[in-house]
Amino acid sequence: MIVPVILSGGAGTRLWPLSREQYPKQLLSLMGELTMLQETVRRLDGLPELEDPLVVCNDDHRFMVAEQMRQIDCQPSAIILEPVGRNTAPAVAVAALQATKDGKDPYLLVLPADHVIGDAEALCRTIAAALPYASQALLTFGVVPTAAETGYGYIRAGEEMAAGSAGGKMKGPAARRVVEFVEKPDPPTAEGYLKSGNYFWNSGMFMFRASTFLEELNRWAPDMAAACSLAWENRRKDLDFIRLDADRFAACPANSIDYAVMEKTERAGVVPLDAGWSDVGSWAALWSVGQGDDRGNVTKGDVLTVDTRDSFVYAGSRLVASLGLNDLVIVETADAVLVATRDRVQEVKKIVESLKAADREEHLLHQWVNRPWGAYEGLDRGDGYLVKRITVNPGASLSLQRHQFRSEHWVVVRGTARVTLENMTFEREANESIYIPIGEKHRLENPGKDLLEIIEVQTGDQLIEEDIERFSDEYGR
Repeated sequence: MIVPVILSGGAGTRLWPLSREQYPKQLLSLMGELTMLQETVRRLDGLPELEDPLVVCNDDHRFMVAEQMRQIDCQPSAIILEPVGRNTAPAVAVAALQATKDGKDPYLLVLPADHVIGDAEALCRTIAAALPYASQALLTFGVVPTAAETGYGYIRAGEEMAAGSAGGKMKGPAARRVVEFVEKPDPPTAEGYLKSGNYFWNSGMFMFRASTFLEELNRWAPDMAAACSLAWENRRKDLDFIRLDADRFAACPANSIDYAVMEKTERAGVVPLDAGWSDVGSWAALWSVGQGDDRGNVTKGDVLTVDTRDSFVYAGSRLVASLGLNDLVIVETADAVLVATRDRVQEVKKIVESLKAADREEHLLHQWVNRPWGAYEGLDRGDGYLVKRITVNPGASLSLQRHQFRSEHWVVVRGTARVTLENMTFEREANESIYIPIGEKHRLENPGKDLLEIIEVQTGDQLIEEDIERFSDEYGR
């Protein structure tokens, strides 16, 4: 029995402006119609004895994760919410505790939700072939290097490991003992690694028994194991989610699986993986795995290239045209445009840090923001006013709320709006409007079968999302 553990807690700052803190890259469709999270789940369809996945994600992303799973008809066995990020080792620890809560001891297949795999069949064959080794070892999947890459960590492999009996031995690569984990090398060292044949890129993908991981975590990182155990034992159910105890999880040391366990245990093994893997850690990486034209350009959206070579151009909301350019990355969204040389895109996080320092919001959200009830889009902002387009899904409702610093004027564009204003409830149709004074409790609902769309004009001294006092909310916020 294999339980996929999907790690979906990253921020993906190096793919700004498309990836934002509250809408990170794993929730985006970068390579096709499905998002990276959805692709991570779907590419496992060829594996036998596969249980429903267990997803670990950031609390802020919970409704988007649940909706994306629903869209591909996947019902996770659990969606565990991290109140704060503590890296991969604590995330896998709480997943292992959840997986073993009924006395079971499944194999955990740990997969980050933001990787690209070009050959899903090769991935599934490799996982199946690795299964017998996972009965007694903690396995990581080492990517067979195709170049002297200096942007990845490496794993040095030793002799072949003995296989156990679990699942039988399928044709595929044998597991080898891990001799050491190596940090990102300089170019000459990377060339030596490539020639030796004993070094693999560190993929951050793992497979092991849940109990084995917990044993080794208790041995090598007992403080982390204890904090995770307390956070999980004091969990609570919230709709379809499992909330860890926030204070206890926040007290947990932050560390990766590699540093906390894999670099210390004597039970580490590496299984070679040759399946077109990329961690898509930058726009240059996305360019390298994309389908380029005859001039080496990878494009998405409404793009026109003239005399342009070896560039990545992404148009999110309008036509983007390039002329006489080479080796560039151009990414356009509704509220930001990135232009950079391909060899500098690893430094995009510096822009994100500058936005944070300037107290701007472009690192957090797009103009179009998903919510569990629908979405809203920022249309215009000025001194003392803010204009939004709000869409509410059929049967959905916003929380009963009030604001201290702003009033709101709603105009129904289409659909039917049911409005609660203090002690009154009434409905408004297209071309009708509603005024919400400062300090009055109100709720917006869509009682119909079609999408509700309204234009909201906010006026006041402080027009911020934090100016919401909720009294009741079916989404538990």
